[in-house]
Amino acid sequence: MDWLLKLDVDVFRLINEAGSNPILDKIMPLISGNAFFFPAITILGLLLVWKGRSRGVICILMLALSVGLCDGWICRMIKDVVARPRPFLTLTDVHCLIGKGGSFSMPSSHAANWFAATMIAAVYYRRSLWFMVPLALLVSYSRVYNGVHYPGDVLAGALLGAGFAGAVLWVTDSFWQFVGQKWFPLWWARMPSLIAARIRPEPSEEEAEPVFAPRRTPEPTAKAGRGVLTAPNPIRELQSGAVGTPRPTSQRFESPHETTDKQWLRLGYIVTGALLVARLAYIASGTIQLSEDESYQWLWSKHLALSYYSKPPLIAYTQFLGTSIFGDTAFGIRFFSPVIAALLSVIVLRFFAKAVNARAGFFLLLITTATPLLSAGAILMTVDPLSVLFWTAAMVCGWRAVQPNASIHYWLWTGLWMGLGFLSKFSYQIVSWMLFFILWVPARKSLRSPGPYFALLINAMCLLPVLIWNYQHGWITVQHVAQNAGADTQWHWENLYKYPFRFVTAEFGLLNPIFFVAMVWASVAMWRHNRHNSLLLYFFAMGAPVFLLNLALSFHSSVLPNWIAPSVIPLFCLMIAYWDTRWRLGATQIKPWVAAGLIFGFATSLLFHNTDITKKLTGGYLPVNTDPLHRVRGWSDVAKTAGEARNELANEGKPVFIIAEHYGLVGQISFYLPEAKAAVTQTPLVYYKSTSVPKNQFFYWPGYGGRKGENAVYVRELDRKDPKPRPAPQSLVEEFESVTDMGVRNVLYHGQLLRPLQFFACRNLK
Repeated sequence: MDWLLKLDVDVFRLINEAGSNPILDKIMPLISGNAFFFPAITILGLLLVWKGRSRGVICILMLALSVGLCDGWICRMIKDVVARPRPFLTLTDVHCLIGKGGSFSMPSSHAANWFAATMIAAVYYRRSLWFMVPLALLVSYSRVYNGVHYPGDVLAGALLGAGFAGAVLWVTDSFWQFVGQKWFPLWWARMPSLIAARIRPEPSEEEAEPVFAPRRTPEPTAKAGRGVLTAPNPIRELQSGAVGTPRPTSQRFESPHETTDKQWLRLGYIVTGALLVARLAYIASGTIQLSEDESYQWLWSKHLALSYYSKPPLIAYTQFLGTSIFGDTAFGIRFFSPVIAALLSVIVLRFFAKAVNARAGFFLLLITTATPLLSAGAILMTVDPLSVLFWTAAMVCGWRAVQPNASIHYWLWTGLWMGLGFLSKFSYQIVSWMLFFILWVPARKSLRSPGPYFALLINAMCLLPVLIWNYQHGWITVQHVAQNAGADTQWHWENLYKYPFRFVTAEFGLLNPIFFVAMVWASVAMWRHNRHNSLLLYFFAMGAPVFLLNLALSFHSSVLPNWIAPSVIPLFCLMIAYWDTRWRLGATQIKPWVAAGLIFGFATSLLFHNTDITKKLTGGYLPVNTDPLHRVRGWSDVAKTAGEARNELANEGKPVFIIAEHYGLVGQISFYLPEAKAAVTQTPLVYYKSTSVPKNQFFYWPGYGGRKGENAVYVRELDRKDPKPRPAPQSLVEEFESVTDMGVRNVLYHGQLLRPLQFFACRNLK
């Protein structure tokens, strides 16, 4: 072993020192990594999808799986176990040309990644060996030349990467052999091997007939052949309102279509499960910190009540349940958000499988995942995930309730889901129901039965906690909601274009530009040409009122983009149902637009999950002001800075507590400052500043008035663009014997100003 280590060092010296020259000193750092690498990989991936079709897609998936697991799991694990220091840490006179990484040296992740990619590319495209092997060798050599790895590190990485990629190919292909034949027989018959990745021609009707012989003789109008999905005539289906009307059980028979639907449904379950695991892993990774609303509502969960100042109570109870299971951690607070997203996916997928078809439901699942607004809702635990879940559940049950001869229990469930939706976020789904009854005359027959009135009664019972709490607290929530709607602000002419433009552009981006246009197009086309389609009308009624009312409100005051969240799923359902039928009618141009929307959406969602990847893409981090994740970063440093200021004042010998200017700042310091979190259920360490009128939930909780004679640190967050210090609030000066400025302390993120904080020392509470 000593001889091998000495040989490793000697070869390293030979390459790194004796073999160095000015030209290679410029070239080798670029070979190890440069700003053009990831854009080039992205373009190459798009070309593979475009030219290679199924083989290209499978090749990319195998590359992502092999390189992702090898780099993010195998290499890191082995590095920590071997714990071999980098050459520049143990050797002298190392010619180090690039940044000194903080990880261990054995094995080289660069070499492992490149040889894993070489192995995968060679399996699917053998000619790629002519350029992939030289590139992999060159990158491996550059790691030694640049002084960050020993030759043994890159050799181990190369063997590990190639071997691991081969293992991934074997495992995934074996899994496909086992699962494909059982769960996806039609697709497996056309592609029996993921390694070969060649699609066989689709069997003719004569060849498929013995396998999918009908159990019953279908009606003369129902064709069991290929291409027919939910109705014998797509044109009649689109125009007459038959879309979404399930075939009666007595008329169903086993067919290729029904087997394909089962396969799409199973694939949807697999994708939903994979997304659930990935999202839980993401929130456990600590990549982002809590938002202000999340930490603020975490404090609510420590004071359970019938309702709260600005929101109904269900968010507090949900966070209480999550933190009771997983503790007061970010994972505990956010645990139910990915779970809710998975439940929502299953509900919509199964509903579409019955009302439209499973393939359309599967693409709806992909589209919602590739929509930034909904993707963020699957991670952050705010009121919106709960509101969207129960709104959608009420929509699904409601559709079944309005069907002829439907059981009354569908109405009971609809009323319960609507009530829980109101307890999640003040919603007005009753407006959607009124619109649907106005637009669709046959649905009014349901009003002659007791079902809708039982649903209304259950919904009204769910309102009681909020009504009781508001009655006890002077209807403060009504005042708050009116204030948010701009009822207390004066209208100006500039509002006609300022806020509506801001609202539309925000939704255009957050709902994915391609899908936003497709949604609006489908809504207008349905209203113009297909108003007799009951299912499309139903989707329109369940989503359009929320979107249009918020659009109308934007002509008066500012509207936050997430206020339309409950309307997104219904309107996307309308979009998918409409465009799926158009595709079956021969509109082939839909497919590339869907692909473009998914690619753009997944890339955007990936960026929004971790904007730090721009360092690898462009060589630099996003400016803080343009970083969409700046709101969920730096809060632990804010709490640490506040704790340091508190300790400075505590050196004077008196107990010190913290006062924050904003409710979100109270929540973040309470969560991220260890001593504050430990005391949150006892005597709080962090308070909101005293006010004479209610401005948030802290008004109704015990304040710091009982801590007379103690000192406090007052903290405020300054404007990042103009961090000019301001004097202390007059009310604070009146509460203490003396208030002195402690200066401005900056919280940085990657060297950029993230949060400028101003502190005041407040002595002797009167």
